[in-house]
Amino acid sequence: MFSMNRRAFQGVVAAACLSSPLAVVPLFAGDEPERDYPAPKFTPQLKKPRLSYTMVQDFVLFAHYDLEMVKTLLDKEPALLNTTVDWGGGDWESALGGASHMGRRDIAEFLIAKGARIDLFAAAMLGHLDVVKALLAAHPTLLQAKGPHGIPLIAHAKAGKKEAEPVLRHLESLAAGK
Repeated sequence: MFSMNRRAFQGVVAAACLSSPLAVVPLFAGDEPERDYPAPKFTPQLKKPRLSYTMVQDFVLFAHYDLEMVKTLLDKEPALLNTTVDWGGGDWESALGGASHMGRRDIAEFLIAKGARIDLFAAAMLGHLDVVKALLAAHPTLLQAKGPHGIPLIAHAKAGKKEAEPVLRHLESLAAGK
């Protein structure tokens, strides 16, 4: 009969997590480092239970390539719509962010129709030249802004293919100083 003690089990779980690029390693309050700065003056109270980290991560991952799974998960849990995943080091990504840098117009438009918060990167991929121009006119440094995974704004316009060509040309002219 096979048996495994707790230490061996933890080792197997750790090895599995380290070997899988999609490993879910939830961060629990007890894992947080101690503050080396003053605590905020108020403590927020959770009004609803937290969403499953695995489901949030899966939703964002499916938004890169699978509209049907995005629909399925959003039907199952509508609160997923604007969730984000921290892939580490402050690399936050939403489902709309994933769809945008992958050029998945169908997924992006579905999410926006459901109420997802559109941003500059999604607007660039979707070819919304008026939105991109207005934001860059108000905040010119956004030309160098990076989206999820450090992907530049111009790459989002390229991902938008033909529909985003006017945005791409505009960004290229701004980058060239014209």
